[in-house]
Amino acid sequence: MLKPNINYAQLKDSYLFYNIAQKTEAYQQKHPTENFLKLGIGDVSLPLCSAVITALHKAVDDQSEKDSFHGYMPECGAPFLREAIAGHYKKRNISLDSDEIFVSSGASDELGDILDLFDKSNSALVIEPAYPAYVDANIMAGRRIIHYTSEFGNFTPDPDENVQADIIYICSPNNPTGAVYTREGLKKWVDYANRLGSVIIFDAAYEAFIEDGDIPHSIFEIDGARSCAVEICSLSKTAGFTGTRLGYTVIPDGLERMGMSLNKMWVRNRTTKTNGVSYIIQRGAEAVFTDEGQRQIRQNIEVYKKNAAVLMNALDEAGVSYCGGKNAPYIWLKCPDGMSSWEFFDYLLENIQVIGTPGVGFSEKSDGYFRFTTFGDAEDTAVAAERLVKLLKK
Repeated sequence: MLKPNINYAQLKDSYLFYNIAQKTEAYQQKHPTENFLKLGIGDVSLPLCSAVITALHKAVDDQSEKDSFHGYMPECGAPFLREAIAGHYKKRNISLDSDEIFVSSGASDELGDILDLFDKSNSALVIEPAYPAYVDANIMAGRRIIHYTSEFGNFTPDPDENVQADIIYICSPNNPTGAVYTREGLKKWVDYANRLGSVIIFDAAYEAFIEDGDIPHSIFEIDGARSCAVEICSLSKTAGFTGTRLGYTVIPDGLERMGMSLNKMWVRNRTTKTNGVSYIIQRGAEAVFTDEGQRQIRQNIEVYKKNAAVLMNALDEAGVSYCGGKNAPYIWLKCPDGMSSWEFFDYLLENIQVIGTPGVGFSEKSDGYFRFTTFGDAEDTAVAAERLVKLLKK
């Protein structure tokens, strides 16, 4: 008889977004004329920029002609896109060979797939609150999880020399807290990983939102990172590819453990398990890294950053404690009056029809916290901010 992966039995049911949808639907049925303002799910509201759309159309046309038609693409990514990404890093004084860059169908896929490189006996350290998939993907693989809990006001903790972990997850700018690591803070984790022979999985999905010049966009800005880090990036929030799907992963050539090259292992993995990302999508992604593409996506990001400023001003006026927003598209706040995460969700829904995300969905110890995203429509965000001030101002 077939034996299923019993590790799935260890997963806790995730009711977060299901419960949000159910509560919202129930309220809407009772109040069908109400205008809901959604600041919860981290999906973008602005369309793909014109440089990307033009490239996508051109790529579709290429597929209609025999001379320019493309079938299967290289599993690790088309050379034109890998070289464009390497050029993007070079502008930040980070030197990468194109064969150190792997094109993927998105960071979410890659965060789970990359675990194929590590034995299930390895432990995984997750700085919480965190993107839930970090924990769940490792539970599915049967690994021991080290829940490294951070405190409000210090969501970028230093490593603990008394804690030893093999795989280390760092997300900066962070989802859900919006916190960012300084160079000094990341250097401590890089040194820690190199001492232990660990590997850092650095989630850089939101690096385009960094505005402080002294905050690193990539872990490879830190000395020593090439011998201990894998970086996973996404165009979802950077360039609006949530529905288009493309990301990329950087694995340095020199990253080895027990004499095995993780770069070469990943080549073997991708050429076995994937057929690559479509030609059309890769051409669209290539346009993101042109000068015009960068200018256009910055315009979209500025809209989201203005949304963040509007929400932060509202929370300041209301006297609510929060972090994030400045260098990240997320704002993490402490629920007022000692409310739990779900109590605060209901309070906002019933009184001002603003929908956010209960913090307890990101960690059991995050009950009493709440997340807003800044990806919503600008007008809706402004209205939500006004309602928040009227409701919460003491």
